[in-house]
Amino acid sequence: MTRGDHGLHAIQTDAPDLVILDLGLPDMDGLDLLRRLRANNRRLPVLILTARDTINEKVAGLDLGADDYLAKPFDMNELEARLRAMGRRLGSATTSILSAGDLRLDTASREVAVDGAPVALSRREYALLKALMEQPGRVLTRDILEGKLYAWGEEIASNALEVHIHHLRRKLGNDRIRTVRGVGYSLRTP
Repeated sequence: MTRGDHGLHAIQTDAPDLVILDLGLPDMDGLDLLRRLRANNRRLPVLILTARDTINEKVAGLDLGADDYLAKPFDMNELEARLRAMGRRLGSATTSILSAGDLRLDTASREVAVDGAPVALSRREYALLKALMEQPGRVLTRDILEGKLYAWGEEIASNALEVHIHHLRRKLGNDRIRTVRGVGYSLRTP
């Protein structure tokens, strides 16, 4: 999202797992958005990702309730590591290993294996499998899964999710992902 008012609305209606906040918003200062967010939601993890890199700006962001602060330019591996660390601190991840039977996914190394054999996945296939493995047996709707795979406002082909599911089934086995017609998909639990 590029506007603070849109972001606040989305946070209130969609209940994201975390927020990555840029302070340079066109309609309001990002720190003002953080103040408003913290007035309504004290627990939602917030990582500030911005070009503002002075110590005073970092301290202000952290004092207003940000859980972490990363200045641009940044390395994607560092961002991913910080997000994993936020998840651990906030109790959403106690281990980096997700497993379902002989299927294992290591969120720290981003490696996937079936019965010990490595499986190469694209970035979106990995994100889709991770979302399913985080809630095994639960049916995740198309909207939830697309939200995990695509940025807000990003153009999504009408059959993109089905293509990713097809590729995962081909790589992992057809019986691992269950389709619930008209609802979504779930990871079968062994």
